[in-house]
Parts: sequence; C-alpha cells; structure tokens
Amino acid sequence: MVSKRVFKSVLAALLMLWLATSAVAQNSPAPTAEPSEANASPGPSRAEIVAKGYLRTLWAAQEDYHKKDGHYATSLRALVGHGSFTKRMAQTDRRDYTVQFRSDGSKYSAELIPKQFDSEHPAFYMDQSGAVRSEQGKEATSESSEVQKSSRQSRK
Repeated sequence: MVSKRVFKSVLAALLMLWLATSAVAQNSPAPTAEPSEANASPGPSRAEIVAKGYLRTLWAAQEDYHKKDGHYATSLRALVGHGSFTKRMAQTDRRDYTVQFRSDGSKYSAELIPKQFDSEHPAFYMDQSGAVRSEQGKEATSESSEVQKSSRQSRK
C-alpha cells in the first residue's frame, strides 16, 4: 500500500509537470505545413546524404587499404573490413543509386548513378583525391562541380 503522503506527492509532481508542458506548448508556435520564404531551400534529401556518406566511407576504406597494402583496392569486395566498409556496402545496388567502381590499383573512381534522376537524386563522382563531385540530371564526372568537403576529407 502506498501512503497518502507519497500518493499526494506523486500526484502534485505529475500536476506540475502537466502544467509546465502545457505552458510550453501554448508559447511555442504551431508547426506550419509550408516552409517560410526565408527557409525555402530545404537542404539535401535523405538519399543525397546517404550517398555522400557512402562515398566518404569508401574513401576512408581506400585510404586504409592503401596505407596497409601500398596500392588501392581493385574491387569493392576487397575493401570489406577496411575502415567501416561492410560486406553489404560492396553490393552495387544501393537502393536509390547504382555504384560503378573502377580501379587499377594506382587510382580509382566511384560513381553513384541515381535510378531516377530528379531534384532529390543528383549523380555523384569521387576519385582517389576524395573530392566528391555532383551533377543534376546526368551522370557526374571528374569535371562536375565539387560538393562541400567534409572535415575528414580535408585532413589529407
């Protein structure tokens, strides 16, 4: 049995918590369905974020492989276990993208080609320099515009 004193204390704490949360809810602006004009650019899509993450992981795995073996891996399968590169990442079907990987040991390139070209699925290209390049509406190449580098890539 719970004593009346403990019961009243718990009840009072719950009441205070409820009052505090309802006061905060009343003071915060209601969410809007439309983005404001100042915030019109929504930023990168989830597919774009995942694609760039894949390329950064591939780059780190190649750097690790190169440091240990003196040359770059010639297949995605060879990168498994280097850095954070997993067996699943060696598959070329990446949900929204298809991976094209080329390497001769002294240099490499990877392309992520969207299965559907649209505003949420740009194409990407990366080579041993670690520079990620992007193209909207067509396949990306070494001549495509460079996307912002991550802090990890700029350490090289």
